[in-house]
Amino acid sequence: MKRSPKAVIVCLFMIQAFTSWAQYYYHNSKYYETDLVFELGGSAGIMNAMTDLGGKKGIGKGFIKDLNLKTSKPSFSIYALAMYKDIMGIRLECTFGNILAYDSILKKIASSTFGRYERNLSFRSSIRDFQLVAEVHPLFFKHYEENEAPYWSPYVVAGIGYYTFNPEAQLNGRWYALQPLRTEGQGFAEYPDRKPYKLSQINIPVGIGVKYEVNSFLNARLEITHRFLMTDYLDDVSEKDYIDPALFYNYLSSSQAAVAEQLSNRSIIGFKVDQRGNPKDNDSFFTLQVKIGMTIRSARR
Repeated sequence: MKRSPKAVIVCLFMIQAFTSWAQYYYHNSKYYETDLVFELGGSAGIMNAMTDLGGKKGIGKGFIKDLNLKTSKPSFSIYALAMYKDIMGIRLECTFGNILAYDSILKKIASSTFGRYERNLSFRSSIRDFQLVAEVHPLFFKHYEENEAPYWSPYVVAGIGYYTFNPEAQLNGRWYALQPLRTEGQGFAEYPDRKPYKLSQINIPVGIGVKYEVNSFLNARLEITHRFLMTDYLDDVSEKDYIDPALFYNYLSSSQAAVAEQLSNRSIIGFKVDQRGNPKDNDSFFTLQVKIGMTIRSARR
Protein backbone atom coordinates (compact mmCIF):
# COMPACT_ATOMS: atom_id res chain seq x y z
CA MET A 1 0.00 0.00 0.00
CA LYS A 2 1.48 3.30 -1.09
CA ARG A 3 1.67 5.98 1.58
CA SER A 4 0.84 9.57 0.83
CA PRO A 5 3.68 12.03 1.55
CA LYS A 6 1.09 14.40 3.05
CA ALA A 7 -0.11 11.73 5.51
CA VAL A 8 3.47 11.02 6.62
CA ILE A 9 4.10 14.73 7.21
CA VAL A 10 0.90 15.09 9.26
CA CYS A 11 1.80 12.05 11.40
CA LEU A 12 5.30 13.37 12.04
CA PHE A 13 3.90 16.76 12.98
CA MET A 14 1.43 15.19 15.44
CA ILE A 15 4.17 13.07 17.06
CA GLN A 16 6.40 16.12 17.42
CA ALA A 17 3.55 18.22 18.87
CA PHE A 18 2.66 15.52 21.42
CA THR A 19 6.31 15.11 22.44
CA SER A 20 6.69 18.87 22.92
CA TRP A 21 3.42 19.01 24.93
CA ALA A 22 4.55 16.19 27.23
CA GLN A 23 7.97 17.75 27.80
CA TYR A 24 6.61 21.25 28.37
CA TYR A 25 3.82 20.31 30.75
CA TYR A 26 5.63 17.61 32.67
CA HIS A 27 5.54 18.84 36.28
CA ASN A 28 7.29 16.19 38.35
CA SER A 29 7.47 12.41 38.76
CA LYS A 30 3.83 12.16 39.88
CA TYR A 31 1.63 14.00 37.39
CA TYR A 32 1.35 16.23 34.36
CA GLU A 33 0.14 19.76 34.68
CA THR A 34 -0.78 22.53 32.28
CA ASP A 35 -0.67 26.24 33.03
CA LEU A 36 -4.44 26.14 33.27
CA VAL A 37 -5.99 23.54 35.59
CA PHE A 38 -9.57 22.97 36.63
CA GLU A 39 -11.00 22.24 40.04
CA LEU A 40 -14.36 21.03 41.29
CA GLY A 41 -15.37 21.24 44.92
CA GLY A 42 -17.89 21.80 47.65
CA SER A 43 -18.16 23.77 50.88
CA ALA A 44 -19.88 23.67 54.25
CA GLY A 45 -20.01 26.26 56.99
CA ILE A 46 -22.18 29.01 58.42
CA MET A 47 -24.16 31.94 57.05
CA ASN A 48 -25.11 35.06 58.97
CA ALA A 49 -26.55 38.48 58.19
CA MET A 50 -26.19 42.05 59.41
CA THR A 51 -29.54 43.81 59.27
CA ASP A 52 -31.61 46.24 61.36
CA LEU A 53 -32.84 43.45 63.63
CA GLY A 54 -31.23 41.68 66.56
CA GLY A 55 -27.58 42.46 67.06
CA LYS A 56 -25.92 43.47 70.30
CA LYS A 57 -26.31 46.11 72.98
CA GLY A 58 -26.60 49.80 72.17
CA ILE A 59 -28.46 51.59 69.42
CA GLY A 60 -26.93 49.42 66.71
CA LYS A 61 -23.38 49.71 65.40
CA GLY A 62 -22.12 49.55 61.87
CA PHE A 63 -20.87 46.45 60.08
CA ILE A 64 -19.56 43.56 62.21
CA LYS A 65 -19.68 45.51 65.48
CA ASP A 66 -23.37 44.59 65.74
CA LEU A 67 -22.92 40.99 64.60
CA ASN A 68 -24.45 38.31 66.81
CA LEU A 69 -22.98 34.89 66.01
CA LYS A 70 -25.82 33.14 67.85
CA THR A 71 -27.99 33.61 64.76
CA SER A 72 -25.58 31.75 62.44
CA LYS A 73 -27.15 29.02 60.32
CA PRO A 74 -25.64 26.24 58.14
CA SER A 75 -24.65 26.95 54.55
CA PHE A 76 -23.42 24.81 51.67
CA SER A 77 -22.00 25.43 48.22
CA ILE A 78 -20.59 23.81 45.10
CA TYR A 79 -18.07 25.42 42.78
CA ALA A 80 -15.98 25.08 39.64
CA LEU A 81 -12.63 26.85 39.33
CA ALA A 82 -10.22 27.50 36.49
CA MET A 83 -6.76 28.34 37.89
CA TYR A 84 -3.85 29.81 35.92
CA LYS A 85 -0.35 28.87 37.18
CA ASP A 86 -1.63 28.79 40.80
CA ILE A 87 -1.70 32.62 40.68
CA MET A 88 -5.20 33.60 39.67
CA GLY A 89 -8.41 31.76 39.02
CA ILE A 90 -11.98 32.38 37.96
CA ARG A 91 -14.56 30.65 40.14
CA LEU A 92 -18.26 30.04 39.60
CA GLU A 93 -20.02 29.12 42.84
CA CYS A 94 -23.56 28.41 44.02
CA THR A 95 -24.26 28.86 47.74
CA PHE A 96 -27.36 27.84 49.68
CA GLY A 97 -28.26 28.78 53.22
CA ASN A 98 -30.60 30.54 55.61
CA ILE A 99 -30.46 33.70 57.66
CA LEU A 100 -32.55 35.06 60.51
CA ALA A 101 -32.58 37.78 63.15
CA TYR A 102 -34.90 38.65 66.02
CA ASP A 103 -35.04 41.46 68.55
CA SER A 104 -35.96 39.08 71.37
CA ILE A 105 -32.32 37.90 71.38
CA LEU A 106 -31.61 41.18 73.20
CA LYS A 107 -33.77 40.30 76.22
CA LYS A 108 -30.88 40.00 78.71
CA ILE A 109 -29.52 43.41 77.73
CA ALA A 110 -32.88 45.06 76.98
CA SER A 111 -32.13 48.10 79.16
CA SER A 112 -29.20 49.02 76.92
CA THR A 113 -30.85 48.65 73.50
CA PHE A 114 -32.85 51.92 73.35
CA GLY A 115 -36.11 50.19 72.39
CA ARG A 116 -34.70 47.64 69.98
CA TYR A 117 -35.71 44.76 72.21
CA GLU A 118 -39.20 46.22 72.77
CA ARG A 119 -39.62 46.67 68.99
CA ASN A 120 -39.88 42.86 68.88
CA LEU A 121 -39.42 42.41 65.12
CA SER A 122 -38.03 39.24 63.56
CA PHE A 123 -37.51 37.55 60.20
CA ARG A 124 -36.08 34.53 58.46
CA SER A 125 -35.12 33.98 54.83
CA SER A 126 -33.63 31.33 52.61
CA ILE A 127 -30.70 32.49 50.47
CA ARG A 128 -29.65 31.28 47.05
CA ASP A 129 -26.44 32.98 45.95
CA PHE A 130 -24.62 32.63 42.62
CA GLN A 131 -21.26 34.33 42.23
CA LEU A 132 -18.51 34.74 39.67
CA VAL A 133 -15.29 35.79 41.39
CA ALA A 134 -11.58 36.14 40.77
CA GLU A 135 -9.34 34.29 43.23
CA VAL A 136 -5.81 35.73 43.58
CA HIS A 137 -2.87 34.04 45.38
CA PRO A 138 -0.11 36.64 46.01
CA LEU A 139 2.56 34.13 47.14
CA PHE A 140 2.59 32.61 43.67
CA PHE A 141 3.59 35.84 41.96
CA LYS A 142 7.08 34.50 42.74
CA HIS A 143 8.56 31.69 40.66
CA TYR A 144 9.32 28.48 42.57
CA GLU A 145 11.54 25.60 41.56
CA GLU A 146 10.14 22.07 41.57
CA ASN A 147 8.87 21.00 45.02
CA GLU A 148 9.66 24.43 46.55
CA ALA A 149 6.17 25.96 46.28
CA PRO A 150 4.44 26.50 49.66
CA TYR A 151 1.67 24.17 50.74
CA TRP A 152 -0.21 27.11 52.36
CA SER A 153 -1.47 29.97 50.22
CA PRO A 154 -3.47 32.97 51.51
CA TYR A 155 -5.71 34.54 48.88
CA VAL A 156 -8.37 37.15 48.19
CA VAL A 157 -11.60 36.87 46.21
CA ALA A 158 -13.83 39.51 44.65
CA GLY A 159 -16.41 39.63 41.89
CA ILE A 160 -20.12 39.88 41.28
CA GLY A 161 -23.05 37.86 42.57
CA TYR A 162 -26.75 37.35 42.06
CA TYR A 163 -28.91 36.17 44.94
CA THR A 164 -32.51 35.51 45.89
CA PHE A 165 -34.15 36.03 49.27
CA ASN A 166 -37.66 36.06 50.73
CA PRO A 167 -38.11 37.52 54.24
CA GLU A 168 -40.81 35.85 56.33
CA ALA A 169 -42.25 36.43 59.80
CA GLN A 170 -44.34 34.26 62.07
CA LEU A 171 -47.83 35.10 63.31
CA ASN A 172 -49.93 32.71 65.40
CA GLY A 173 -47.74 29.78 64.43
CA ARG A 174 -47.83 30.47 60.69
CA TRP A 175 -45.12 31.96 58.50
CA TYR A 176 -45.98 34.80 56.10
CA ALA A 177 -43.94 36.26 53.25
CA LEU A 178 -43.41 39.92 54.14
CA GLN A 179 -42.66 41.50 50.77
CA PRO A 180 -46.26 41.19 49.40
CA LEU A 181 -47.61 42.75 52.61
CA ARG A 182 -45.69 46.01 52.00
CA THR A 183 -45.23 46.53 55.73
CA GLU A 184 -43.60 49.96 55.32
CA GLY A 185 -46.01 51.27 52.70
CA GLN A 186 -43.89 50.34 49.68
CA GLY A 187 -45.82 51.36 46.58
CA PHE A 188 -48.47 53.32 48.49
CA ALA A 189 -49.33 56.75 47.05
CA GLU A 190 -48.90 58.25 50.52
CA TYR A 191 -45.22 57.18 50.47
CA PRO A 192 -43.98 57.90 46.92
CA ASP A 193 -40.32 57.49 47.90
CA ARG A 194 -40.83 53.92 49.16
CA LYS A 195 -40.57 51.57 46.20
CA PRO A 196 -41.33 47.81 46.34
CA TYR A 197 -38.09 45.85 46.58
CA LYS A 198 -37.13 42.92 44.36
CA LEU A 199 -36.43 39.46 45.79
CA SER A 200 -33.62 38.82 43.28
CA GLN A 201 -30.75 41.28 43.22
CA ILE A 202 -27.07 41.85 42.48
CA ASN A 203 -24.45 41.75 45.21
CA ILE A 204 -20.71 42.31 45.48
CA PRO A 205 -18.83 39.41 47.12
CA VAL A 206 -15.45 40.16 48.70
CA GLY A 207 -13.49 37.70 50.80
CA ILE A 208 -10.23 36.27 52.07
CA GLY A 209 -9.09 32.72 52.58
CA VAL A 210 -6.22 30.33 52.97
CA LYS A 211 -5.62 27.25 50.84
CA TYR A 212 -3.72 24.11 51.84
CA GLU A 213 -2.59 21.67 49.17
CA VAL A 214 -3.14 18.22 50.65
CA ASN A 215 -1.67 16.44 47.63
CA SER A 216 -1.49 16.71 43.85
CA PHE A 217 -5.23 16.30 43.46
CA LEU A 218 -6.83 17.49 46.71
CA ASN A 219 -6.82 20.82 48.55
CA ALA A 220 -8.68 22.43 51.42
CA ARG A 221 -9.62 26.05 51.99
CA LEU A 222 -10.95 28.13 54.86
CA GLU A 223 -12.73 31.18 53.47
CA ILE A 224 -14.90 34.04 54.67
CA THR A 225 -16.84 35.95 52.01
CA HIS A 226 -18.92 39.04 52.66
CA ARG A 227 -21.73 40.11 50.31
CA PHE A 228 -22.33 43.84 49.98
CA LEU A 229 -25.97 44.36 49.03
CA MET A 230 -27.86 47.10 47.19
CA THR A 231 -30.87 46.88 49.51
CA ASP A 232 -31.82 47.57 53.11
CA TYR A 233 -34.79 45.19 52.90
CA LEU A 234 -33.09 41.84 53.45
CA ASP A 235 -35.09 41.75 56.72
CA ASP A 236 -38.06 43.77 55.36
CA VAL A 237 -37.10 46.62 57.72
CA SER A 238 -35.64 49.94 56.63
CA GLU A 239 -37.70 53.09 57.31
CA LYS A 240 -37.64 54.91 60.63
CA ASP A 241 -41.36 55.31 61.15
CA TYR A 242 -44.42 53.05 61.25
CA ILE A 243 -47.13 53.78 58.71
CA ASP A 244 -50.79 54.36 59.45
CA PRO A 245 -52.18 50.76 59.65
CA ALA A 246 -55.48 51.90 58.12
CA LEU A 247 -53.66 52.29 54.78
CA PHE A 248 -53.20 48.54 54.44
CA TYR A 249 -56.94 48.16 53.89
CA ASN A 250 -56.78 50.61 50.96
CA TYR A 251 -54.19 48.60 49.04
CA LEU A 252 -54.45 44.97 50.18
CA SER A 253 -57.19 42.42 50.48
CA SER A 254 -58.92 42.40 53.87
CA SER A 255 -57.15 39.19 54.91
CA GLN A 256 -53.74 40.48 53.81
CA ALA A 257 -54.36 43.85 55.47
CA ALA A 258 -55.19 42.21 58.80
CA VAL A 259 -51.92 40.24 58.72
CA ALA A 260 -49.87 43.23 57.52
CA GLU A 261 -51.24 45.39 60.33
CA GLN A 262 -50.09 42.89 62.95
CA LEU A 263 -46.71 42.12 61.41
CA SER A 264 -45.74 45.71 60.65
CA ASN A 265 -45.81 46.66 64.32
CA ARG A 266 -45.03 43.87 66.77
CA SER A 267 -43.80 46.00 69.66
CA ILE A 268 -44.29 44.56 73.13
CA ILE A 269 -47.60 45.59 74.69
CA GLY A 270 -47.14 48.44 77.14
CA PHE A 271 -44.12 49.91 75.35
CA LYS A 272 -44.19 52.77 72.86
CA VAL A 273 -41.60 52.23 70.14
CA ASP A 274 -41.08 55.17 67.80
CA GLN A 275 -38.37 53.89 65.45
CA ARG A 276 -38.83 50.86 63.20
CA GLY A 277 -35.56 50.77 61.22
CA ASN A 278 -32.52 52.71 60.02
CA PRO A 279 -32.32 53.52 56.30
CA LYS A 280 -28.75 54.86 56.44
CA ASP A 281 -26.99 51.52 55.87
CA ASN A 282 -27.78 48.64 53.54
CA ASP A 283 -28.03 45.09 54.86
CA SER A 284 -25.43 42.39 54.14
CA PHE A 285 -24.69 38.72 54.71
CA PHE A 286 -21.59 36.55 54.80
CA THR A 287 -20.41 32.94 54.82
CA LEU A 288 -17.57 31.25 56.68
CA GLN A 289 -16.86 27.91 55.03
CA VAL A 290 -14.44 25.03 54.73
CA LYS A 291 -13.95 24.10 51.07
CA ILE A 292 -12.68 20.82 49.67
CA GLY A 293 -11.53 20.88 46.07
CA MET A 294 -10.38 18.21 43.63
CA THR A 295 -7.98 19.27 40.88
CA ILE A 296 -8.48 17.67 37.50
CA ARG A 297 -5.07 16.68 36.09
CA SER A 298 -3.42 13.71 34.42
CA ALA A 299 -1.31 11.41 36.58
CA ARG A 300 1.89 9.86 35.27
CA ARG A 301 1.75 6.07 35.11
